[in-house]
Amino acid sequence: MRVVSLVPSLTEAVAVTLPGVLVGATDWCTHPPGLDVPRVGGTKYPDLERVLALRPDLVLLNVEENRRVDADALTAAGVPVRVTYPRTVPEALAELADLLAALGAAEEPAWLRTARRAWADPPRLTPARRAVVPVWRRPWVVLGSDTFAGDVLRRLGVRNAYDGHPERYPRPDLAALREAGPELVVLPDEPYRFTATDGPEAFPGTPCALLSGRHLTWYGPSLAEAPAVLADQLARPVTRPA
Repeated sequence: MRVVSLVPSLTEAVAVTLPGVLVGATDWCTHPPGLDVPRVGGTKYPDLERVLALRPDLVLLNVEENRRVDADALTAAGVPVRVTYPRTVPEALAELADLLAALGAAEEPAWLRTARRAWADPPRLTPARRAVVPVWRRPWVVLGSDTFAGDVLRRLGVRNAYDGHPERYPRPDLAALREAGPELVVLPDEPYRFTATDGPEAFPGTPCALLSGRHLTWYGPSLAEAPAVLADQLARPVTRPA
């Protein structure tokens, strides 16, 4: 089996579970560290000629990470694709188990079993906090309804103020974000790299939790440690003076 992954979290899952199966990955596939496979460009604009030159038996894609046009082009070229789209933690765990089994894993890897246990009873903020969750700025983009990251946060005691929004990634302006009355602002370091000096200043007087984007948005081996990592970060927000 020769697999090319255009999804960073799946790259990590396949590489650590089935060494040798992965023959190509994107430039954004940073885990596991030291991964030595040919690179095929970005997730949104992969070099399909490079992908095809690797003679893959399967290409892994995700509805949010990748473009439909690339999936269609690969299919038209006769390359099987597998498209993932988990929107909850249980869906992610199930899709990972199915994928790894389909690729030849004799049993679930230890990291996946650990992730199941970790998410069976994750630590939660007490009391739960109403939050806005920007994932980009200039313009501001926030988590809306029906997202994987939103489900992760819900299980950790974060109530997304935009969870009922008709869009999955609404674009309210900063005034609207402040008027939403958040008790907490969640600022991950990807896709936009929010930091202690880039993000919290927009919400003076409101606690801002700086989170690991990999643990918030990736579904792979990081799920095993995500509850503990994210709970610790949520418990240590920074607040800029009002």
